Amino acid sequence: MTDSNTDIAVVSLAQPLDSIAEELGRSFEEYGFAVIRDHGIPQGLIDRAEAMSKEFFALPEDVKKAYHIVGGGGARGYTPFGTEKAKDANVHDLKEFWHVGRELPEGHPLSEYMADNVWPDEVEGFRETFTKLYAAFEEAGGRVLEAIAIHLGLPREFFAPTVEDGNSVMRLLRYPPLEGEEAEGAIRAAAHGDINTITLLLGAEEAGLELLTRQGKWKAVEVPEGALVINVGDMLDRLTNGKLRSTTHRVVNPRGEAAYRARYSMPFFLHFRPDYVIETLPSCIDPENPSDHPAPISSHDYLMQRLREINLA
Repeated sequence: MTDSNTDIAVVSLAQPLDSIAEELGRSFEEYGFAVIRDHGIPQGLIDRAEAMSKEFFALPEDVKKAYHIVGGGGARGYTPFGTEKAKDANVHDLKEFWHVGRELPEGHPLSEYMADNVWPDEVEGFRETFTKLYAAFEEAGGRVLEAIAIHLGLPREFFAPTVEDGNSVMRLLRYPPLEGEEAEGAIRAAAHGDINTITLLLGAEEAGLELLTRQGKWKAVEVPEGALVINVGDMLDRLTNGKLRSTTHRVVNPRGEAAYRARYSMPFFLHFRPDYVIETLPSCIDPENPSDHPAPISSHDYLMQRLREINLA
């Protein structure tokens, strides 16, 4: 069951996936975005995570910077202001963030691709809370991928082995408060596309997230309280030869009082396995232009290529 037939889809993940797959797919094809209610991530866990995120970012700068891993490309721990910038952007984004990644057992064949997590000692319960949230994000993402597989006419479990032990990353994000008249409408995160398979975003209820439509106009993404915003990443776009769109999007400062306070959010960047080869699905190749699709590339090689473009590798 959906809340709209023509706009960005807003669907309940508590519904049978067969009943929402078509609407989700339509929204991903047209906008690259959809909104998910009833996603299964407990509100109590979200509330604890949000409180701990704010507690960490309120720490003194020298304490936070002690968790910055120089040369780590921002993959784990803290990344200060003025580090990441959108592809082709001339200025850095106005944000600081913390990354939590997958933890693999010693000797795992994919462990070479994933650094160990670091955990702040100053925030009690941080590791436990964000380990649980990471798992909850992954479970919700798996359900969304099942619906996408149904829409694409693939076996329902098609994506499960492609993302098993994938290099997925959870980001705790803070945009600082801005001052002066220029704060209203200022760009906090420049126009960009996500690199990964799909992104699940908590904390987008406050106005500011916008996507670029096919018509070249910016469209606000309106989100009900507690819902997840889902968007297609470049890897899934590449796999489907553009059938599912990785849409350019940005974060702008809202108007009014909200323009002058900090903004917090928690995106989960769900990734394919590093050794998964992204090769266009046969059903997404145009028979009239059989050579008009991207060359195969491993998920890891593609990630490294893109991270270099945004100043994180």
